[in-house]
Amino acid sequence: MSGVLRWRDPLPDRPRRIVVAGVSGSGKTTLAARIAPVLDVPHTEIDGLFHGPEWRPRPSFVDDVHRLVTADSWITEWQYGVARPLLAARAELLVWLDLPFWTVTIPRVARRTWRRSRNREVLWNGNVEPPLHRMLIDREHILRWAISTRHKYRESVPIAAKEHPQLRVVRLQSPTEVEGWIAGPLQGAGRD
Repeated sequence: MSGVLRWRDPLPDRPRRIVVAGVSGSGKTTLAARIAPVLDVPHTEIDGLFHGPEWRPRPSFVDDVHRLVTADSWITEWQYGVARPLLAARAELLVWLDLPFWTVTIPRVARRTWRRSRNREVLWNGNVEPPLHRMLIDREHILRWAISTRHKYRESVPIAAKEHPQLRVVRLQSPTEVEGWIAGPLQGAGRD
């Protein structure tokens, strides 16, 4: 994909509206939370807008995303089919976490799921991660979801970049590149 910035490429300016893309468990929310203070933009966790009690989608989700994207500055995760076009149309920067799936992402999502389930961590709107063994019977269990959607961004990111010329894409392909990008180009843009 041409025109994609690598981890060491400087950002041409300070972005104010940012989405972070990647398969479940790649670290989108963690990275978005790290970017927010550097660029002085508010982070809205899109899962909190989407999930209502008992994991049901909130009826106000699309309206909430519309409100989010009309703000002057924000960062969120690039998720949910209905939200992706709205986010891409207004975002200036898409940070794509394209990490090694079997050696980085799956171990991360498995550890996170196990920890949340074991500790009964309350997530969005009172929801709790189901037990890890539910992966065997639940087709939408987060581990199975990550595996089944692992190639999605290789198709959707180039399409979004082509459809939205204002959208710059930074592709990060390893944890080392993530850290290098944060310490280098991101910090540089944050000082502008």
